[in-house]
Amino acid sequence: MHVYIEHIAAHVGEEITIKGWLHNRRSSGKIHFLILRDGTGFVQAVMSKAAVGDDMFKAADHLSQETSVVVTGTARADPRAPSGYEIDVKNLEVVGRSHDFPITPKEHGVDYLLDRRHLWIRSERQQAILRVRHEIINAVRDFFNSRGFILADTPIFTPAACEGTTTLFPAQYFEGQTAYLTQSGQLYNEANAMALGRVYCFGPTFRAEKSKTRRHLTEFWMVEPEVAYADLNDVMDLAEGLVVSVVGRVLDRRRRELQVLERDTSKLETVQAPFPRVSYDEAARILKEQGLPFEWGSDLGGGDESALSQQFDRPVMVHRYPSAVKAFYMKPDPERPEVALCVDVLAPEGYGEVIGGGQRLDDLDLLLQRIAEHKLPLEPFEWYLDLRRYGSVPHGGFGMGIERVVAWVCGLEHVRETIPYPRMLYRLYP
Repeated sequence: MHVYIEHIAAHVGEEITIKGWLHNRRSSGKIHFLILRDGTGFVQAVMSKAAVGDDMFKAADHLSQETSVVVTGTARADPRAPSGYEIDVKNLEVVGRSHDFPITPKEHGVDYLLDRRHLWIRSERQQAILRVRHEIINAVRDFFNSRGFILADTPIFTPAACEGTTTLFPAQYFEGQTAYLTQSGQLYNEANAMALGRVYCFGPTFRAEKSKTRRHLTEFWMVEPEVAYADLNDVMDLAEGLVVSVVGRVLDRRRRELQVLERDTSKLETVQAPFPRVSYDEAARILKEQGLPFEWGSDLGGGDESALSQQFDRPVMVHRYPSAVKAFYMKPDPERPEVALCVDVLAPEGYGEVIGGGQRLDDLDLLLQRIAEHKLPLEPFEWYLDLRRYGSVPHGGFGMGIERVVAWVCGLEHVRETIPYPRMLYRLYP
């Protein structure tokens, strides 16, 4: 009976078959200890010469790392085993041999591993990260689906910029037209919200920033909810609820993976509502008190975000940034037009911004003025302006970058490990 490793607990005492790969092997006289993996977990298979005979035992003596095998044996509980279970082998069949697997248990450089990313993801650590990523994505979808939001996909080819013209990836379209890879689904999502009320889109986004920081990828995944008749406080409440729900879900369902990653889960246990809500003015004061050379009117840099977030044991919400450093579609605060009704959620432990959003500018004349101030062409935004011509309402939303959340939850130093095949300034392979 074929059983996945993650389900072994339900088959103790039974004869089962594992179909997978040889992750590692060691021998002790007349016993082979084979570490098997099948994509769902790792388990030790114990092969004795007495149980399988000389020929099969000798054949197993020469199996190399990542050889694909089908192993049959009896499952048993063993508290000493890393997974809590072992298999007493009765039969082993080689499916595909592996010769000189390039990633061995020794230390390798990051570039070496990234060049072989298609093989690196077979390692226990990388699998744990990608399982946490899977859980985070499922948690996000369940959060919005259970609250009546509608998934409304937005285009990846767009005719204009959303965040800024300097970070667009152009693509040759039909009839000599130039299209651009999307920086965000937000503008289209606003249109979706005017039709469906509460919506979210979830897909890849692309930023042509020539940035080499540990927080940046040129291709990343983002979830973006948008809500009609929502103000800034509604947006902050929604963001807070999402983060608490996602972190709680990972703690509930992916403890084993967090243990593999040696993550200090006590730092995640404190992620509970309410989050501190700090105005940009207060943030500037805190940074100055720490001796940082921060001036009012500047955007928060990575170092500023880290310094600020380290003051708290849970995510902090920084709201009402200067309008001048925010996108053209951000609504100014009616009581203080020099600041925008926006919010960034900064993760603790120095992981920086994981969510950015706010209330959208719903006044047609003011939006036209902002587009002109940003020197953006009017024609590609005519459809977007229609949203203000035909039943405009207060509305808002945000974007949450999946890779930054994965990096934070897993306690990773760099976002390059948070996605199966990272795309960075100097990396387009494999």
